[in-house]
Amino acid sequence: MKKHLNILIVDDHPMTVDSYINLLSDIDFEENKPNFIKSYNCKDAYSKIFFYIKQEINIDFALLDISLPPYEEQNINSGIDLASLIRKKNPNCKIVLLTMHSEPLTVDNILKEIKPEGFISKNDINFELFPVICKRIIRGDIHRSKTIIESQRELFKQNINWDSHDNQILILISQGIKTTNLPNYIPLSMSAIEKRKASIKDQLLKTKGSDRDLVEKARKLGLI
Repeated sequence: MKKHLNILIVDDHPMTVDSYINLLSDIDFEENKPNFIKSYNCKDAYSKIFFYIKQEINIDFALLDISLPPYEEQNINSGIDLASLIRKKNPNCKIVLLTMHSEPLTVDNILKEIKPEGFISKNDINFELFPVICKRIIRGDIHRSKTIIESQRELFKQNINWDSHDNQILILISQGIKTTNLPNYIPLSMSAIEKRKASIKDQLLKTKGSDRDLVEKARKLGLI
């Protein structure tokens, strides 16, 4: 008797979700029968994730677009937040993140925080490759698409070796978040954040400068 392979697909374009399902439906899952769970935004996906948790049923494979309509009441603002939730509640689920963005710091932050089994730039896939990659990931492979790998190489070439908190500091500053409010987003003390911020400025600016100077330099380098 075949077991259900529960596959969560979240994208804000219903036609894209249906396309993914059509492509994955052609895969021979051998002893498993795919059960597709469709969602188009963070709120609905959040609800379905917890529905399966309450039923004590695992989600085996999650295919998540990064840019999604948020669920602000639960602070679930993207596919990254959904991936983090799934990691905590369903650690054996294989997660694939899809994106149109490949900024080095953002990519590095996602890889360090989520450690997805698959991280794919939408520019790198086509109808033939997509099901092949997904089947390999379901079987246990790790996949990073060409653009994601190149983004990591670019960060390495810049000779910057920050951890995820450093990445978050720079990303949040670029989004207009004031330093005094950063402890609301990052689990560090104000003094620790200020020390890290000073180190980031030393590495990028080589001299003293404003937050605006820091963000402009990071954008010129293609880091954000």
